[in-house]
Amino acid sequence: MSVLKEFKDFAMKGNLIDIAIGFVMGAAFKSVVTSFTGGIISPLIGLVFNADFKSMKYVLEEGIANSEGVAVGEVAILWGDFLTNVIDFIIVAFVMFMIVKAVNKTKKKEEPAPPTGPSDNDLLVEIRDLLKK
Repeated sequence: MSVLKEFKDFAMKGNLIDIAIGFVMGAAFKSVVTSFTGGIISPLIGLVFNADFKSMKYVLEEGIANSEGVAVGEVAILWGDFLTNVIDFIIVAFVMFMIVKAVNKTKKKEEPAPPTGPSDNDLLVEIRDLLKK
């Protein structure tokens, strides 16, 4: 079997295509969640701090201002951006949990297979009949 044929067989497996579709949908969903967090959640939380939440930072070392007035070489911990990403992650994880929970609920519950062969009563009747002989 040639390498190209093996690759084609691998790439066309149903599971791989399902994973690719899930990945694309997840990336699209991530952009929706990022927009939701950045456009709705962050401004509401920013009201508490009276500032743009995503730009919150703890400056460790001040930089030197360049001709445009922007600090160059500033060393800061961008905790607002980090917290926004944590909120994004929690929202995505919760929605994925709810989807998996819903899918598991819709799956058919596997019923135990009925026993094959004679039932207990049939066996007892057969034993009784054999003892009568």
